[in-house]
Amino acid sequence: MAVLKALHDAILTGDAKSAKASTEAALADGALPMALVHDTMMPAMEEVGRKFECNEYFVPELLLAARAMKAALELIRPLLAAGGVEPAGRVAIGTVKGDLHDIGKNLVAAMLEGGGYEIIDLGVNVDPAKFVAAVKEKNARIVAMSALLTTTMPAMKTTIEALKQAGVRDQVKVMIGGAPVSEAYAKEIGADGYSKSAAGAVAAARGL
Repeated sequence: MAVLKALHDAILTGDAKSAKASTEAALADGALPMALVHDTMMPAMEEVGRKFECNEYFVPELLLAARAMKAALELIRPLLAAGGVEPAGRVAIGTVKGDLHDIGKNLVAAMLEGGGYEIIDLGVNVDPAKFVAAVKEKNARIVAMSALLTTTMPAMKTTIEALKQAGVRDQVKVMIGGAPVSEAYAKEIGADGYSKSAAGAVAAARGL
């Protein structure tokens, strides 16, 4: 179906207006909402991720693709909910306490949302208690933390300790990322997963 290729290409090129129009056209033609997500939209975002890893795309292209994906999802999400389709999981995401950087966090949130996850965006400078509350009150199953400064990385460990003290650490998987963060650091502080890029976050979440 030509409209499916148009939707795929709109996400790939970051054309939010075309992504929305193509989604409307595909739904009008009888396309199933879940099939659109799994067979057209997610493969497009995966290709965006590959291009980013190969340095064919950079942060601006990634942001535009994420915006196009979001425009399409805004039409599809209510249909999925009405059909009783559950999200792949609920993710509480935020930049840790003391850190005000949000571009990386926003990219990861967009990629995860495109991968079928429900996102609870806690914002920046997030106190450990807020992550704990998201798990307790909103039933988040994954906690995703970002840090761009080496000085704020210890807040990741503090948050994991807070989850333990609140008795909810066993209920969630913890993912971390950010420029100064490494897989070795993730293991050191007891996180369950790590992704060096926004593009790899969806695979990391699925792995958890």
